[in-house]
Amino acid sequence: MDIVKAENVVFEYIRRDEEGNPTDVTTALDHVSIDVRQGEFIGILGHNGSGKSTFAKHLNAILYPTEGTIYVGGMNTKDDDKLWDVRSCAGMVFQNPDNQIIGQVVEEDVGFGPENLGVPTKEIWERVEESLRAVGMLEYRKKSPNKLSGGQKQRVSIAGVLAMHPKCIVLDEPTAMLDPSGRKEVVRAIRGLNDVEKMTVILITHYMDEVVHADRIFVMDKGRVVMQGTPKEVFSDVPTLEKLRLDVPGPTRIAWELKKKGLPLPDGILTAEELVKEIEKCR
Repeated sequence: MDIVKAENVVFEYIRRDEEGNPTDVTTALDHVSIDVRQGEFIGILGHNGSGKSTFAKHLNAILYPTEGTIYVGGMNTKDDDKLWDVRSCAGMVFQNPDNQIIGQVVEEDVGFGPENLGVPTKEIWERVEESLRAVGMLEYRKKSPNKLSGGQKQRVSIAGVLAMHPKCIVLDEPTAMLDPSGRKEVVRAIRGLNDVEKMTVILITHYMDEVVHADRIFVMDKGRVVMQGTPKEVFSDVPTLEKLRLDVPGPTRIAWELKKKGLPLPDGILTAEELVKEIEKCR
């Protein structure tokens, strides 16, 4: 079953003058079709201005298509009567945590969503503890979010969405403000949510290593999907990714350079472990 289905989605930003007349139209999404099956881990890549964040906002009904249709959990995002059902189905984590944090105490902020969903009090506190531990913020549960660093705030905002246990979680560059250690912790928690809870994950990121374990990757450029496939398939095409001004995971880059120098390595090496194993075969 598709948890998300985008059919020929077009989205245009229309600039208007003081009298309300259109002066300029920018096409941010250009006939985008993406389907996401229940339980999948999907990565969406692209440089700034590629349309990936605009697409993410459509999945939570923050934006609506100019043309085409998006279904989330079988619901048309344009259906006003289904707005809160769509947002309960697809939880959204924004790049800027200040857009999501509203509580005066960390644990109260994380528990805000489940409380509004009518979750029993005992279970709310269980979810709060579970979610804060997953993002390495349990020791800050009694702190004020206003006294946290940007990276710490982001972990709290992620925990707040995790605590709501949505069927699908959409993360728009959630680790952009975290240090490498924090990034690994959060990505590990997201992967665990996908592996254990079978939650659908749609991760939009600039960090290629964060999607090497995804089921599928979509690469966007100028509002269009220009590449799609498994991580192995997408990252095997280094020349195309370079033309799109995108990098590849470190081990993939090293393998590519060694292969150009004559070492018989296969395409699509994604991890350091794979790289070491394949190099040993060449001895």
